[in-house]
Amino acid sequence: MPEGDVLFRTAATLQKWLAGREVTDATTAAKPMVGRTVERVEANGKHLLVRFDSGHVLHTHMRMTGSWHVYRAGERWQRPANQAKVSVTCGERVAVCFNAPIVELLAPGGERSHASLSGLGPDILVTPLDLDEIRRRARQRPPATPLGELLLDQRVAAGIGNIWRCEALFLEGRNPWTPVSALTDEELVALMSTASRIMTESLGPGAGRPARWVYRGAGRPCRRCRTTIKSRGQGEQSRIAYWCPACQPDAATPPGGAPPGA
Repeated sequence: MPEGDVLFRTAATLQKWLAGREVTDATTAAKPMVGRTVERVEANGKHLLVRFDSGHVLHTHMRMTGSWHVYRAGERWQRPANQAKVSVTCGERVAVCFNAPIVELLAPGGERSHASLSGLGPDILVTPLDLDEIRRRARQRPPATPLGELLLDQRVAAGIGNIWRCEALFLEGRNPWTPVSALTDEELVALMSTASRIMTESLGPGAGRPARWVYRGAGRPCRRCRTTIKSRGQGEQSRIAYWCPACQPDAATPPGGAPPGA
């Protein structure tokens, strides 16, 4: 699933080519917007929103399969046309969304009652980051909620995915299975701030693909201490968490240990 930084880049690209321009052609969900103007394109966590001057919003969610492309009018698409879920043409540019499972045109004000959008926490990439609200939402989760699950909870902070939750937890020395109740408010803020920082750094000019400490490193030695990196499914969706048992001991486990069954 694309994470918040990927959606942030996508939104910036679409903003460059669509914002302030009239829609000259569109397909499926966006068809009623022909003749309207794109006001702006923005990411909210893992959701991408194309806003029109009518107040309507084209909402897409990529999940594991979707992606947006921008082409010159008449240019050959890199994917088959039957995979296009929606396209928006503004003069010489056409933006095409391929294989997204969620594509919908929301009526003005529709975000406020939307099942997914209305409950999103603060976007982890927005500056300044609303850490007070993130902390408040985190404390509303059950005290036994593991940190690895908390970071993926879009109702707490929107945009963090599996890569960055693993990396943030490593950098803060927190085990994915440590309950949120084990952290002070200051420690919780530090964890969320680190997630925001490393995701923001990945957006910098020429940042490229950053070196990763633990993500997809199972079976390899930790770059910091040479202990073998572990991996294990976590949460209802069993997203794979990666951690170093020496650098990230569980709150109830002495350094060098690991959660039961790891």
